[in-house]
Amino acid sequence: MTVRDRGERGMVTAELAVATLAALAVLLMMLWGIWLVMLQVRCIDTAAAVARQAARHDEPQEARAVAAAPAGATVTVSRTPRLITVTVRLRAQPFAQGLPVVPLSAQAAVIPEPDGGGDGG
Repeated sequence: MTVRDRGERGMVTAELAVATLAALAVLLMMLWGIWLVMLQVRCIDTAAAVARQAARHDEPQEARAVAAAPAGATVTVSRTPRLITVTVRLRAQPFAQGLPVVPLSAQAAVIPEPDGGGDGG
């Protein structure tokens, strides 16, 4: 083995180390993106569930749906005689400190059921 071969071997090792770190960084960004999508879906599901229970005037189930919201989410219910609107907001904190917070939100709107007390069927 010559001196030149040893120098090239060291270069390949350094390139492999840089490529491994770059692949790890890309993997972490992809995982963060998947985590954000999962949180967004949970916000959408929470907004829909709370709106559905609010439209039925079922307060215990509405409270249970609010409790199922992602940790740190705020759920706002706005009622008018013709429409119930639920907004779920969440500020997603990255796993690492110093990175920007990502604001997520979801909204669902439903028409309230009549107060007639009928069973609908």
